[in-house]
Amino acid sequence: MQHSPIRAIIILLVAVLGIVIAMPNFLPKDVQASLPGWLPKPGLVLGLDLQGGSHLLLEVDRSGIVEQRLSDLRRDARNVLANQNGIGNLITTDPATNSIYIELTDPSQKPQAETALRGLQNTLSNVMFGGTGVEELAFGETADGKLSVTLTPEGITQRMSSLVAQSLEVIRSRIDELGTTEPSIQRQGDTRVLVQVPGFGDSQRLKNIISQTARLTFHMVYPGMSAEQAEAQGLPAGTMVLPTQDGTKELVYEDVALGGESLVDAQPSYDQQRGIPVVSFKFDTRGAITFGEITSQNVGKRFAIVLDDTVITAPVIQQPITGGTGQISGNFTTASANDLAVLLRAGALPASLDVVEERTVDASLGADSIRAGLTAGVVAAVLVVGFMVIAYGVWGVFANVSLVLNVILIFAALSLMGATLTLPGIAGIVLTIGMAVDANVLIYERMREEQRSGKSPLQAITAGFERAWGTIVDSHLTQLVAAVVLYFMGSGPVQGFAVTLGLGILTSLFTSYTVTSYQVGLWYRRVRPKTLKIQHFRFIPDGTKIPFMKISRYVIALSIIMSVISVGAAYFKGFNLGIDFVGGTAIEVQHTEGPADVGRVRELLDGLELGEVQVQGFGTPEDVLVRVQAQEGGQDADQAAVTKIRDALAGDQYEIRRTEAVSGTVSGELAWKGTIAVIIALACILVYIWFRFEWQFALAAVTTTSHDIIMTIGLFSLTGLEFNLSSIAAVLTLVGLSLNETVVVSDRIRENLRKHRKMPLPELIDLSINQTIVRTSLTQFTVLLALVPLVLFGGEVLRSFTIAMTFGSLVGMYSSVIVNGPILINFGLKQKSDDPTTPANKEKSTDGATV
Repeated sequence: MQHSPIRAIIILLVAVLGIVIAMPNFLPKDVQASLPGWLPKPGLVLGLDLQGGSHLLLEVDRSGIVEQRLSDLRRDARNVLANQNGIGNLITTDPATNSIYIELTDPSQKPQAETALRGLQNTLSNVMFGGTGVEELAFGETADGKLSVTLTPEGITQRMSSLVAQSLEVIRSRIDELGTTEPSIQRQGDTRVLVQVPGFGDSQRLKNIISQTARLTFHMVYPGMSAEQAEAQGLPAGTMVLPTQDGTKELVYEDVALGGESLVDAQPSYDQQRGIPVVSFKFDTRGAITFGEITSQNVGKRFAIVLDDTVITAPVIQQPITGGTGQISGNFTTASANDLAVLLRAGALPASLDVVEERTVDASLGADSIRAGLTAGVVAAVLVVGFMVIAYGVWGVFANVSLVLNVILIFAALSLMGATLTLPGIAGIVLTIGMAVDANVLIYERMREEQRSGKSPLQAITAGFERAWGTIVDSHLTQLVAAVVLYFMGSGPVQGFAVTLGLGILTSLFTSYTVTSYQVGLWYRRVRPKTLKIQHFRFIPDGTKIPFMKISRYVIALSIIMSVISVGAAYFKGFNLGIDFVGGTAIEVQHTEGPADVGRVRELLDGLELGEVQVQGFGTPEDVLVRVQAQEGGQDADQAAVTKIRDALAGDQYEIRRTEAVSGTVSGELAWKGTIAVIIALACILVYIWFRFEWQFALAAVTTTSHDIIMTIGLFSLTGLEFNLSSIAAVLTLVGLSLNETVVVSDRIRENLRKHRKMPLPELIDLSINQTIVRTSLTQFTVLLALVPLVLFGGEVLRSFTIAMTFGSLVGMYSSVIVNGPILINFGLKQKSDDPTTPANKEKSTDGATV
């Protein structure tokens, strides 16, 4: 409580910096642009769910890479054997073993053939492991004397990783060509690329531009034989059959006469003679020379222009083209010609990319989400701030000042990190508002206890801060463990929630202790009160002697029954799983002319033959949620389903506001990662509490937390609330919240074990619970004050999340107060010996040193 100029300077500096860094994010764009150069630029980015836009998770097509690599390998093997060494051969491909097999017409040439084939070995560098090389090919011989060349698994993996790195630059170039602002393009593991484009609502066009390989090649058409004849009689050596845009087929040479890598420009244009959109292209010097040679040597022959293994056009070469320019004509519209020009200018993707996750949010829905989040935040803040003043008077004002600074510091930290603020992120901040005053309540309640024990006001204030600190750290760290696990195991918006929750936990350690203690010190030196009137309102009176242990057997029996019901419901009834876990497409539509008619929407969609289609009300009376099972045929079929639904509903004045499509691969991964996340969180907390307390406390804490998880999961099953990725976030957050209460009670039990060595253990646990229940009820109420506005005003997207959090927090209080004590006894917690020299009592023996 002594005045410290250094502490005052630190608090003032942190507060000013926090305000300066956070403030620009809340100013209009024109005001931001006019800010002085020395001020930090706004670093906080709104997520797609708040400003609208498109989110795509793309995955390199492994089978496509292997197929293309085997095709190239077969061509290269034929070239080195027949063309360069005159070795006759017959090559077959086996996709099942990722191999090609070479049968020689003259077996005596086998040594020479083996030497030639080994020259095809390609060593791929592995940058992540010090530049070590990975051999792509393995050579061998079959039992019947054929030579084999096989793609190694390590080589395939390394090639995929390299192709992802190359794809990032191509995708960035393509998106830049579209003129969009602030796109986010990130690598996800070895095989995936995450693309987020704010403000770009046409996800189909974006997907077409990003995921299309756009590999442009030029091939000579095989003369004198049609594709149909070749398929009937057998393909001539070195040829292949490719489809055309108009549904026919062409027989072309496998060898690429000229590749699209020689292009330097491509522009949409218009053929005046034929009156159709075309794409004009221009080669570099080398490409122009090659193009001139090909057209000069093949006048009167057909020349196929191939895009992604589809023949766009195959005109007859009328005359040599020596200028290095030409044009591509096909079934183009003006828009498709422009998109093709964009693709060709940006370059071809080195491999095809499949869309495994797609989310699109309309800008109007983003504005609604911002409004919902702000409303929930303002209401929660007003309720929490008002309650703290009612409950603690001037002490509540101290807590509220710390709370305001805490929120400012969260936004400042997010801005410095350049983080993305999502709707779940706003929910994390709102939840932090309810949780941040928990430390202040702990301190204040400890002060009241110290004053009742006969200490002077100054001694009570000092002891309150000192003796509450250990409990504050323990409770905050258990919540932080859950937030960290949530960040590393979650994805997208869930990570946004984890970031804001984690930052709020860290900043509240500073504001609730350091800032509040400084305010209290200033007040005490000015007022010098003879007694401390800290609390003005409480739910439970002081000095309660509720016999919790006497009713414990009934409570445990009730918990067992509820747990069995929850597990039984989960096993027999199951869950209303969201697309995060089952795959498929969710489409939010809004009726633009009054309330939606769910029955009419079902009627319009029944005849589309899309498999299982669920239609339900969603949020406001105008909104409807349509869920469609994953379609056979992959991403293209899923997108076709969305188009069918859009067309079917367009005539009845429905517009699509949001789409989410998740492949079966990703949904399985999310379900597995969610399960692992909960297990890891429980394991980490078990280790931490075991280290800080004793093994009985650790096992009891994990048992009560598991009880809360089972109850919450039972809620999802019994009520039919949608269980999705945000539900896992709710469960993990509840792990932290539940343990917060459990740690406070356990900490008091541990303290009383040292203080009341001869008190029977059930009485001691009753005493500990009654001593902490005033604080528990108050902090739980402030959390509910933050959660209820999220339920009412946070929007339908967060509804299942916030309901689960509200239910889980109540169950967490119940288990921490009533269930935890009997479990401690059953796990064999013992009273301390009176001898302070025994190993069990070699901890700090002085009363004031306990935490």
